[in-house]
Amino acid sequence: MHTHPSVSNRLAVCSWSLQPETPEILLGHLQSFGISAVQIALDPIREHPSAWASYGKLCSQAGIRQVSGMMVTVGEDYSTMESIKATGGVVPDATWPENLAHFKENIQVAKDLGLSLVTFHAGFLPHEPSDPGFDKLMARIREIGELFGEHGLDLGFETGQETATTLKAFLDQLGLPNVGVNFDPANMILYDKGDPIDALKTLAPYLKQCHIKDATHTTQPGNWGEEVRAGTGEVDWKAFFQTLDQLGYKGDFAIEREAGESRVEDILAAKEYVCSLLS
Repeated sequence: MHTHPSVSNRLAVCSWSLQPETPEILLGHLQSFGISAVQIALDPIREHPSAWASYGKLCSQAGIRQVSGMMVTVGEDYSTMESIKATGGVVPDATWPENLAHFKENIQVAKDLGLSLVTFHAGFLPHEPSDPGFDKLMARIREIGELFGEHGLDLGFETGQETATTLKAFLDQLGLPNVGVNFDPANMILYDKGDPIDALKTLAPYLKQCHIKDATHTTQPGNWGEEVRAGTGEVDWKAFFQTLDQLGYKGDFAIEREAGESRVEDILAAKEYVCSLLS
């Protein structure tokens, strides 16, 4: 199976999977994984600038590549599918002014680190342009997208909270070249929004980055599936990499692990799984 350039050189780790309190802790983990690239959570740096002041310098010294940044929106409640629908991303009016302020500050953090891509969850996109929330959300995403564009940054939506078709239609209408997707195959399964491989093909024109994360479907509609260690869930990884290869994808693959008590082991297992699959 051909993948070029080599996927192993394009593997990164999502910093928030490890919940590091200092740059030193994060770099220690990366060293133990033998992975020298990271997708960095921007909010901890924005909120605790002194603790993270040395981060950029330490990374350059250690030869750590910054593949992208990630930010979260204010007040997200992931306790149920309904609660995240109401509170997620830039959909709620109550948190929009604060979120916009954070986007502006995080742009500065991203620029200081020399990043070219930032990813985030936009929230649940309305399926129909006739939905009363559609125009408002489109206007907010346009404002953010243009703001990032003015600073030379790309913006990637996390996939999964809607079908690939809905997301592609939204991006087509948005029409901003710097706005695309961070493709997470596990989220498609967790939110039960369609086959990840079909979704990948649909969203091909907009791929900015991919996550390596795995999951199993829920047995109860309306509930989440379960996130599991990469290679043990329902993502067809062979088809995933083959499809990306056919699409000519040259971006990075950031390993993300957001559940479980053995994240360090699970990230290492994900790396080993991907490398053995592709060797």
